[in-house]
Amino acid sequence: MTEPASLIPFGNEGLDEILRGGLPTNRLYLLEGAPGSGKTTLSLQFLREGARRGERALYVTLSETKEELAIVAASHGWSIDEFDVFELSMADEVLGVGREQSILYSWEMELGETIKLIEAEVERVKPRRVVFDSLSEMRLLAQDPLRYRRQVLALKQFFAGRDTTVLLVDDLTASRDGGDGHLHSLCHGVITLERLTLEFGAARRRLQIQKLRGVDFVAGFHDFTIRKGGLDIYPRLIASAHQRALVGEAIPSGVPELDALLGGGPLRGTSTLITGPAGTGKTTIALQYAYAACERGERAVIYEFDERIGTLLARARSFNLDLQKHVDAGLLIVEQVDPAELSPGEFAARVRRRVEGDQARVIVIDSLNGYLAAMPQEQQLVLQMHELLSFLNQQAVATFLINPQQGLLGTMSSNINISYVADAVMLLRFFEADGRIRKAISVLKNRAGAHEDTIREFRVDAEGIRVGTPLVAFQGVLTGTPEYTGERLPLMENRERGA
Repeated sequence: MTEPASLIPFGNEGLDEILRGGLPTNRLYLLEGAPGSGKTTLSLQFLREGARRGERALYVTLSETKEELAIVAASHGWSIDEFDVFELSMADEVLGVGREQSILYSWEMELGETIKLIEAEVERVKPRRVVFDSLSEMRLLAQDPLRYRRQVLALKQFFAGRDTTVLLVDDLTASRDGGDGHLHSLCHGVITLERLTLEFGAARRRLQIQKLRGVDFVAGFHDFTIRKGGLDIYPRLIASAHQRALVGEAIPSGVPELDALLGGGPLRGTSTLITGPAGTGKTTIALQYAYAACERGERAVIYEFDERIGTLLARARSFNLDLQKHVDAGLLIVEQVDPAELSPGEFAARVRRRVEGDQARVIVIDSLNGYLAAMPQEQQLVLQMHELLSFLNQQAVATFLINPQQGLLGTMSSNINISYVADAVMLLRFFEADGRIRKAISVLKNRAGAHEDTIREFRVDAEGIRVGTPLVAFQGVLTGTPEYTGERLPLMENRERGA
């Protein structure tokens, strides 16, 4: 029985997680993608990891010059001196070809001679890792699909039996024909990079492992970005892979009347959707729970899609919530999310790092409308949010989702139907009574346990959050046009503290 091949790290943390540890050694792999998708940067990371592990590594370039490759590496703070670089324009210098030919261009050579030069360099260097960039030049030299296939097969046979892991790079400039399908079948694994241009904002990039023999890799698309230092790859979040025992204890807000609406408060490992029109106090409720968590010494994170951080902190201060002191102490982290600059995968990765790395126990997403607006052309956003919430629930994190509704008065609707995912739904409404615009609060559902079915007045002022007694003479709250017809006595005024 054949022993399974050992794995070597690719050299990219995110990709190694997708590969469940790395690539099987001594195999031939295909890295394909359109120009600008990040192939060269990822290839350099592959070779640099080999150099870091004390392995000889070789970059064979048929398209770019050594100087161009050095520029790409320098943009990430790297040096190509860590590994060998072989370009065909220096073949005479390396292999001792006569000086009368100072420059040897790949398109002037026969394909068979090109392959021989590459094989000779491999024999000389004896590398453990090889990057072959790129196959497009081989197609041009071959001029015939059958001849091209034969040479790729010969290249595979040449590396067979050698202690070498090979990465073939293809820029997909050739038309999709049988040659590419044949190439996929020849290689032990295929990694595809894609670059997607949106109507507005930064381009999106994503990665997919199309095949990898003998490895239980994470299938599907994985978002990534190119930054100084290489590719940041965000493995697709699979909540079931992060299960842990739930704590299930209620977390207080510091406002007993507010907690009473949810039977003592939201439980750890649950998500609470706070919905209502703009200006009713949705964000303030979420901030109250985040503030209380910091007061207990726990870490909380607020992802702000809509409001500027300075405005948020100033507004909270006017409601008797000094968030700045917890920001300074490192207990509260407020992240501004810039529209059109973030993919769903990167956002999920940010949240995961805060939970697993910083031990965040309360997460606030403000708001779901902003989440949608930041990623307008992404597909299946609700499903991705569902997976993220499942992960947070399994990590015993209390999550608060702000969901503004369209309109201020009358019948209202929402851009995103996420209520079926949330464990608890808290509804805020404006109502008119005694010649004033007031606010009402109620809980529509709570999967974690019992909850009040009353409608109470809700108020936010300089003293903070106040929740009044049940308003029994309330009509039409669920129609979107609530009306209070009872006595004035239960209503809260500035001089009163709601019981």
